[in-house]
Amino acid sequence: MLLLFDYTGTDVFDPLVLLLAAMVLDAYLGEFGPVFRVLPHPVVVMGHWIGVADARLNRPQRSETDRRVRGVMTALGLTAAAAGVGLLVQWFATTAPAGWVLELLLVALLLAQKSLHDHVRAVAHALESDGVAAARSVIRHLVGRDPETLDGGGIGRAAVESLAENFSDGVVAPVVWYVMLGLPGLLAYKMINTLDSMIGHRTPRHEAFGWASARLDDAANWVPARLAGALLVAAAATLRFADARASLRILRRDARRHRSPNAGWPEAATAGALGLALSGPRRYHGRVTDEPWVGDGRATVTPKDIRRALRLYVRACFGLGILVALGLVLKLATAGPG
Repeated sequence: MLLLFDYTGTDVFDPLVLLLAAMVLDAYLGEFGPVFRVLPHPVVVMGHWIGVADARLNRPQRSETDRRVRGVMTALGLTAAAAGVGLLVQWFATTAPAGWVLELLLVALLLAQKSLHDHVRAVAHALESDGVAAARSVIRHLVGRDPETLDGGGIGRAAVESLAENFSDGVVAPVVWYVMLGLPGLLAYKMINTLDSMIGHRTPRHEAFGWASARLDDAANWVPARLAGALLVAAAATLRFADARASLRILRRDARRHRSPNAGWPEAATAGALGLALSGPRRYHGRVTDEPWVGDGRATVTPKDIRRALRLYVRACFGLGILVALGLVLKLATAGPG
């Protein structure tokens, strides 16, 4: 674990310093868009191999048991491969001159602070300036449900839910797994999360084949989701328009009511902080699911609410950075001489 050992190949940068620098770099530059007009994004590469496995191993004529077994092999095999790539890159980063630059860029690339903020802000802008039809087009990039069934308030609610859930999945979890296991842990987590987003659905095609991927994702996000909820409660305490006490109350009351064992934590904290009701009934892949509500406020979420949620999110990201900095200070304070 990075908190327990230093890289052996270099004395230039502590991994936690690299992580802090990567968080700052991501906050300002985001997804490095121009670079990936030429080169494939690592998550796109992961998605390609998941798609190949899905096409070759998840054929409908196979039995449910066979597809489940193949799904387990796919999830474990691709996750191990991602961790192996992480080990290789980490070795290069710690032995090559200035190899730390590659690690810094890769960690920054696999965080989603700015990109998530920009995608959600685009929904608020579309609702305000271009109307519901334009907002439906924008929200497609954030949610798996059918946006054609959503009105303006439903689009706003979906945007805030996505912001809360992806704060955990796209920001907190990558940081946690990098702190725990370095680049192998970070790349393994991103593979697990991509597996879940592509095949971890309860649809006729993926219910058996994607079962292992969904369970792995649940396990990988257990700690990050709860940390994300706590960070959002703390962030609410720093904003005049947010209610930290209500955030904590709704977190404790409603987090476990959510359909997901993890997404309920950041969503409940956000709902309580902003006086909203999130989750609830929704349509996925042509099916209506009668999910319980999280929070006891308004279910109609306006562009103003989205912007308040974004301010809460920014404070929570800042709080996560403070935790990493405190970890670095603690590590340095407890380090022996030399």
